[in-house]
Amino acid sequence: MSDYTATIKWQRDDKDFLGDKYSRGHVWEFDGGVSVPASASPHIVPLPKSVAENVDPEEAFVASLSACHMLFFLSVAAKEGYVIDNYMDCAIGHLGRNESGKYAMTKVILRPGVAFSGDKRPTSEQLEKMHELSHRQCFIANSVMTEVSIEPVV
Repeated sequence: MSDYTATIKWQRDDKDFLGDKYSRGHVWEFDGGVSVPASASPHIVPLPKSVAENVDPEEAFVASLSACHMLFFLSVAAKEGYVIDNYMDCAIGHLGRNESGKYAMTKVILRPGVAFSGDKRPTSEQLEKMHELSHRQCFIANSVMTEVSIEPVV
């Protein structure tokens, strides 16, 4: 169907590589021309004070699930005739051990808040169904074993 690309670039610095003192800083480059500074999670490998803030793979995983859900939710709402003015999700991902005892992103909680306008507004039941449909359609959620739950902010 479609292919998506990302180029990940890392360059060794002058720190002790074999002594595990090397920089984890790297860059993600996407086909649209965007470059994103990235690194290991500071929860895993503390960043040196001289390093600017970066995105880490765990944060990107959570953001990917959240963004995918939002994009489908916006589409579902528009098809149902609802006007959305604002959507904000303070998503949280939990790194823990899976059934095999390996570290994994075991749970992601999406907490979308949606501001509607216009004469047509969904009931809480309709809103729940819209989130369920969006979750079922989300390519990223359909691609992972992680438990993804949705707790809409009202």
